[in-house]
Amino acid sequence: MQAGNDGTQAKLDPPAPNGKDWVCKPCSVEPYTGEKREPVLRLIDVEKTLDGKKVLDGVTLEIPRSQITAIIGLSGAGKSLLLKHMIGLMKPDRGLVLLDGVDINRLSREGLYEARKRFGMLFQTGALFDSLTVFENVAFPLREKTDMPERELREKVRRILRHVGLENAEEKFPDELSGGMVRRVALARAVVMDPEIILFDEPTTGLDPIIRNSILHLICRTYHEHHFTMVMISHDLPDIFQWCQHVVVVHDGKVVEVGTPGEIRNSVDPFVRQLVDGDIAGPVQLM
Repeated sequence: MQAGNDGTQAKLDPPAPNGKDWVCKPCSVEPYTGEKREPVLRLIDVEKTLDGKKVLDGVTLEIPRSQITAIIGLSGAGKSLLLKHMIGLMKPDRGLVLLDGVDINRLSREGLYEARKRFGMLFQTGALFDSLTVFENVAFPLREKTDMPERELREKVRRILRHVGLENAEEKFPDELSGGMVRRVALARAVVMDPEIILFDEPTTGLDPIIRNSILHLICRTYHEHHFTMVMISHDLPDIFQWCQHVVVVHDGKVVEVGTPGEIRNSVDPFVRQLVDGDIAGPVQLM
């Protein structure tokens, strides 16, 4: 994928004839050629039942290190639950969640706390604290989890706010912000602890196309500056293929296909085809 001159739009490069390779350069970086990366996160045969319904049904997947992975699927397919299992907010009824080979569900409370320091998370609605200013929202993790001197803390928070274009909004409260500004504050808070892995739960839901593209571009720019491992749940199809290197397709609590954006776009699986094309005709009948 290639960014437009204004950095907010992206133009798809044509897929390779066999669908194996996909050019991924939304911020004018090196092409992605499907190189196998060591997984930082692995879920193995994960099952979870809620209110008598099996919402995760034997999920096995890998999250490549230092790449952007998109998890796509219908609403209610179990995508957000996957993120909660990855960070240890929920425990599976069965199966393993491995962070660099260590099952996080076997860690002590202190061990899990330390493991979570490796993560940042951007929630679906931003989840800012209404009573705190933009500055204090971003500073909150530093105040809670570190003993950083106040002067150093203020310099770091202001540097990150400049990065997301909010250097003039630090004294505003969440109810004074637009939807796009809220997501930018949430992104700043997600990266302020210098995490290795950032989880995004539908970061562009409810935003108009221009703001949506600006948030995706900001996420992409942040990735290329820091090379975080990123996992992003999204319903922005097919646009999300322009902003990731690895795709996981989830349906009815199961992983039905995994691949590069090119492979998923060229999939012959009937459900994946219907999902990507947004076709009302297919195995999922809603009308």
